[in-house]
This record gives sequence, structure tokens and C-alpha cells, in this order.
Amino acid sequence: MRDMSSADKHKETYREEAYELLADLEVALLELEKSPDNGELIGRAFRDLHTIKGSGAMFGFEGIAAFTHEVETVFDLVRDGRMPVTKDLIDLTLSARDHIRNLLDLPETDHNAAGGEILTPLRKLVPRDAEETGTGDSASGHAGDNMTYRIQFRPGPDIFKKGINPSLLLNELRTLGPCRALAYTDSIPKLNSIDPETCYTYWDIMLTTDKGINAVKDVFIFVEEDCKLIIEEICDAGKFGEKFADKKVGEILIERGFVTQGDLASVLGQQRRIGEMLIETNMVSPRKVEAALAEQQHIREIRQKEQQNDHQADTPSSIRVASGKLDSLVNLVGEMVTVQARLSRLSAFKNDPVLLSVAEEVERLTGELRDQTMSIRMLPIGTTFSKFKRLVRDLSKELGKEIELTTEGAETELDKTVIEKLNDPMVHLIRNCIDHAIEPPDIRSAVGKPAQGMVHLSARHSGAYVLIEIIDDGAGLDADAIRAKAIEKGLITPDDELTEKEIYSLILAPGFSTAKTVTNVSGRGVGMDVVKRAIDNLRGSIGISSQKGIGTTITLKLPLTLAIIEGLLVNIGKEYFVLPLAVVEECVELARQDAANAHGRHLANVRGQIVPYIRLREQFIIQGEGPEIEQIVIAGVEGHRVGFVVDSVVGEHQTVIKTLGRIYKDIDGISGATILGDGTVALILDIQRLTEIAEHEEMKAQAGSKKLQSLKEGDN
Repeated sequence: MRDMSSADKHKETYREEAYELLADLEVALLELEKSPDNGELIGRAFRDLHTIKGSGAMFGFEGIAAFTHEVETVFDLVRDGRMPVTKDLIDLTLSARDHIRNLLDLPETDHNAAGGEILTPLRKLVPRDAEETGTGDSASGHAGDNMTYRIQFRPGPDIFKKGINPSLLLNELRTLGPCRALAYTDSIPKLNSIDPETCYTYWDIMLTTDKGINAVKDVFIFVEEDCKLIIEEICDAGKFGEKFADKKVGEILIERGFVTQGDLASVLGQQRRIGEMLIETNMVSPRKVEAALAEQQHIREIRQKEQQNDHQADTPSSIRVASGKLDSLVNLVGEMVTVQARLSRLSAFKNDPVLLSVAEEVERLTGELRDQTMSIRMLPIGTTFSKFKRLVRDLSKELGKEIELTTEGAETELDKTVIEKLNDPMVHLIRNCIDHAIEPPDIRSAVGKPAQGMVHLSARHSGAYVLIEIIDDGAGLDADAIRAKAIEKGLITPDDELTEKEIYSLILAPGFSTAKTVTNVSGRGVGMDVVKRAIDNLRGSIGISSQKGIGTTITLKLPLTLAIIEGLLVNIGKEYFVLPLAVVEECVELARQDAANAHGRHLANVRGQIVPYIRLREQFIIQGEGPEIEQIVIAGVEGHRVGFVVDSVVGEHQTVIKTLGRIYKDIDGISGATILGDGTVALILDIQRLTEIAEHEEMKAQAGSKKLQSLKEGDN
């Protein structure tokens, strides 16, 4: 049972790595389409295919390995310079990539699912001369040239625990050409000391092949970080054939570093074999002499003709951590932050210098631990941007449009949870850009635009938020058409006065669509409401701006993280609230007399600037009367300053965000909750939503006032 669970674990690891390799393969192929002569991209794509194939065979995914081998074999001709990169090749390789991805999602019994519709046209792309000379794993040089390699392969002791069987690697080496392998067993301990999960054996291997050194190194490409590997070119028959064929055992032992020239000289002159004499004098072990004899015999049998250039990609050192473990760590850090806040509160109450010192040190360490843990969760958003290049390419082809996707700020980092949940809404937005916004080439040309449309994705940091913009140079939004459709659907009345921004936001309503025809891409009135719901769940916001005939910009404002934020703790009566500190600009006093002087209007004069404010006591219907002097917390909301009136400001607070229960999740103006040091629950305010609610109520009040005024004038 233990073996089964271990095997399943390794297979799941293979799937995860294969998904990453397939994503990288897609990016490499799309870049290669634009730069078909880029050798680095060609090598990158080949290595991805080779690793998927090799690991697949090792972990029992024979169907995937067999299919990938067919694609790799054809693609290797490109690496060898014997086949050009064409659009057809890219199309078929992308289709092969999708097929491999589909196989990974299927049960293992279905991994032999047909892929002939891909492989048959792929084979037809192979030039006739390449078919005649074979389509092996040649790395460079010409078919038929041989090189002999001495390979010293010492696996790491934990290689079995990672699900790797070294014998499978040796078997793969044998497919490259004549091969002799000699196993060293001198490191194996006594039976009662053996750990069955530890690898003690290592090998000397002699290999002659015409596939090149890259093909040899490719065999070890997915274990290179877990072994000691030395590959030496030792024999070129075209230049040194006779010399190497006549190489003596003593010369080989010196070359390998097993003996010195002095050791050799001390036994020369005797008439017996050099190997026997060295063994008798304990200068070298019998196994090492055997290795030298094997090499000597191998060299005599096969003479190499041409030396290959070394090519090996550097692999960055990293460690794979399960997502669940990382989430658990973040939760524990969150709990520690809460306990630390309680300790700080207790030490302040006790006013004990020793306890205060300890609390300060714990607060410092907790802050560093929190920052380090959160940084581990941060990923560059470019990993998401790269996925959309394929989407734009395929949809453009389907709709007969010419569209280029450009990106900016791919290095901008965002919480991994946010990135994962961002994929679907981004897909909806890009699909809408391609289908609705960007015109067909003939229409664009007729209005003086380039035939090729443009979709631009950009990301940048803004305080504790990331701003993601999806910009197109299409036809733009038609405000009149949106308003008419909204009236038709009963979303607004003909008398409603809306700003341009509010009209554009109507397209986010469920079931709203201005498309005259339904396509496979969009136009059924689904998508934009899904986008809004997804962004709301991420505690983000959507902004839309557009110019008719010029294009549209959709801006997503997303928090950097969903776990822990810096907040400003305030209170109203006995209730506590938290405002995200990143949006807070300043706090000012509001005297009761100053409020009265405004004649009921919620406006404050802050150093000569008029700032509107929202009374949170009224907003949340909190009973009781406020103090004589209240506090206005002024925050920046979409480029405007808005105040939030509270009884008092407690101070900064590290806020561990807790999601609200199902009953409370739809409460307007609240995005979550946190637990204070004394166990009190404080609600986290949704500044954006509170501002929208206040604006909407203000507009309703103004509309009602105008209607009343109109009725009065009619009576007169």
C-alpha cells in the first residue's frame, strides 16, 4: 500500500511538472513563430518535449512518452538545421502540445488516445533527405559520424525516493548506439545496514553514437541536479583512430586518475600483465582495472570521426512546495500576527519593561516572518500574460482578424491566489476585445486604421494594489446604444441621468449584451457579469473608459494579497472597523460646529480643498450620538479624495483577513473581518463600494429634488 501511494505521488508530481513544461513550450513556440531562426528558442522547445517524454516513460506514462517522442523526433531536425520553422510546423506542434495536455487530464488507461491527425501531417513536413538519413536525436554534425564518450554517472543517494530508476536511463543510452556499462558496488554497506530507498551503485559507461553530445546529455536532463555526471569525448576515429585503438590499459588508468605515472613505472619491467601487477601491489582495485579494460575494448571496436560541441542549458536551483502547504503556512502566520497583537496589547496594559521589550521583539520577528511568507506567495503576472498569446492567436484566426497582443509589466508580482482566480475574467475580457471591439481588417482600413488590431496588456503596482489594463484600439463603446439597451432591459428608466462612467458600467450587468449576432466567442450576454463577480470576490474593482472609434481601456484594480494587509483601526461607538492603510492619505478633525456650518451637506474644507465625506455611523445605522470632535479619515478612491467620518482613530493594525460567512457575504461596503488582540471582531471596509453607494444615493436625492421642483413649477 505504501508503494502504491508513493507511485501515485510521483505520478502527480510528473503531471504538475508536465503542465509547467507544456506552458513553457507554448510560450516558446509562439515566440519562435515570430523569430524562426532563434536557436535558443528551438533548443528550449526541444528540451521541453524531451523532458516530457523522458519523465513520462520513467513514471509509467508510456502513451504520452510515445506520442511526444514522435513530435520530438521531428522537432529535433529543426534543432539540427535540417528542417525550417514554418507556420504549419508551429500549428501542428501547438496542436500536439494541446493533445499531450488532454492526455494528462485523462485516466492512464486512455493515454494511448489517437493522435494520428497530428502526427501524419507532422511527418509530411519532414524533408525527403532527412527521411533517408534518419530522424534520430542528432544534436549537431552529420549523420553517420561517430564519437565515443566516457560517462561517469553517480546518482544521488535519494534518487529512488524521487521516483527515478537509473536503469531506465542506461536503457535509453543504449538506444543511442553501442554501449558498455560497468556498475561499481563498493559503496554498498553490509546487509544489516542497507537502506532499500538509498542508491549506493554508480556506473562507468562507454558509449559510441552518431547522435552528438546533446543527445547524450538529454538522457540525463531531468536528473542533472540529483547526480554527479561527467561526460568526456575520448575518441575521434577520423583524426585519432589508430592512436586511440592502440591505447594501453596503463594509459587509461593514468588518464582516469586511478594511478600515477610513478605507480605505473614501478611495476613496468615485469613480464606479466600490467593490470594484474597493479592489483597485486594494491595500487588499484580489480574493478577499476576492469573498467579500464572495458574502455580499451570499446575503443578498439569503434572509432569516432567528429567531435561535437557541448551545449547545456543552465538549470536554476529551486524547490517545489505543494500549494496546500504554503496556504497552511500563511494561515499559521496569520494566527501568529493575531497572537502578537494580543501580546502587544497585554504588555502595554501591564507596563512591564521586560514584557514590553519581549513584545517589541516578537512584533519585529512576526513582521519579518509575515513579509517573507507573503513574498513567497508572490508570482510575476507574466506567467498569466503569456497564456493569452495563444488565445489571441487562435481567436484571431477563427474570426478572420489580424490582432497582435503586446504586454508590459510582466515582472509585476501578485499573490498566487489572485493570479489563479484572475485567469477566467481575463479570458472573458480578451475574448470580448477580439470579438466585439476590434473591427475586421477591411473595416479598419476603410476608416484609416492599420489592418492589424492591437490588444495591450499592462500591469503596474499602485500602493497595496496592482492595476491591470486591457487596452484595445477597436471601435470603442457606444454610450447611446448601451443606454438604449439598458432601458430596454429595465436596468434604468429613460429619466435616469447617468454619467458616461456609469453608462459604461452597465455592460457589467447580468445578461447585458449589445451584440447583434451570437458567435462562438461571445454575444450571449454572459461573461462581463462573470468578470465583475470574480473581481468583486477578489476585493477588486473594474474601471471602464472608452472613446468611440479610438478604443477602450478596462482597468482592474486588485489587492496585492488576500491574506494579510496593513490597516487603520477606527471605532464608532463600541464597534471597530479597519480601513486598508494603502488608500488612507490623512486624518483630520471634524468639529460638530463645522459640520453644522455646512447646512447638512457632507463637505469638509481641508486646507482650502473641498472633500466630500461619508458618515459611517449613519451608513451602518449605529445608535448613539458621536463625540463633540469626530475624525475624518481621508482616502484616495479612483483619483478622488473621499472622507469617512468615525468617532476616533485607534491606529495602525496588521490585519489578518477572515472571510465572512455565507449569511454576511453580500453586505454592501464590507469586504471581510479580522480579530483584534482582545478577541473583538472588526469589520474591514470596502472603500470603493461605500463610495459607489454614497454617489448613487446622492444622485437619487438630486433626481428626486429636480422632479419635485419640476412638479412645483407645473402647479404654478
